[in-house]
Amino acid sequence: MTNDRREPAQNAAERTMLEGWLDYHRETLALKCAGLTDAQLRTASVAPSELSLMGLVRHLAEVERSWFRKVLVGEDPGPIYYTEEDPDGEFHLTEADTWQEAYTTWQEEIEAARRHAAGFTLDDLSRGVSRLSQEPFSLRWIYTHMIEEYARHNGHADLIRERIDGATGE
Repeated sequence: MTNDRREPAQNAAERTMLEGWLDYHRETLALKCAGLTDAQLRTASVAPSELSLMGLVRHLAEVERSWFRKVLVGEDPGPIYYTEEDPDGEFHLTEADTWQEAYTTWQEEIEAARRHAAGFTLDDLSRGVSRLSQEPFSLRWIYTHMIEEYARHNGHADLIRERIDGATGE
C-alpha cells in the first residue's frame, strides 16, 4: 500500500483543519481497501463478526448520508443499504455486491457532504435534531463526530486488512 495522504497543516485555521482531518481519514479507509479483489473486500474479519472492508465503506456511505443530508440540511433521502427489516444491511454482503458500486456510492455521499457543509459555518446549527435531546448540532460537532467515526472504523480496517493479506501500516 502506498500512502499519498497529507495531514492538515499544523497551523491551519479550524475549519481547514477539521475538513483536512476528515479527508485524511476518508483517504485512510480508501487506502486500506486498495489493491484487493471484490472477494477480499467482502471477507469478514473473524466469526461471528460480519465486518468487512466493503461493509465498512458501505456503512460510512450511510453515515455520510445521515449526518450531512438528513441531520445537517434536513433532507430525508432514505437509506442506501439497510432497511427496517435489516438494520445492518450495509454489512450483509452477497457475491453480487461490488467494490465499484460501494466505492462510487461512498464517493457520491462524500461529495454531497462537502456541498452541504459548504453552506454552513462551523457554528451554524443543523436543520435536523438529535433523536435523544431533540437539539440541533453545530457543523463543528458533526465534523468532530465524523472524524471520530472514521478513526474508529479505520482501526477496524487495519485489523481486517492485516488478516486478509498481512498488509499493515498507518
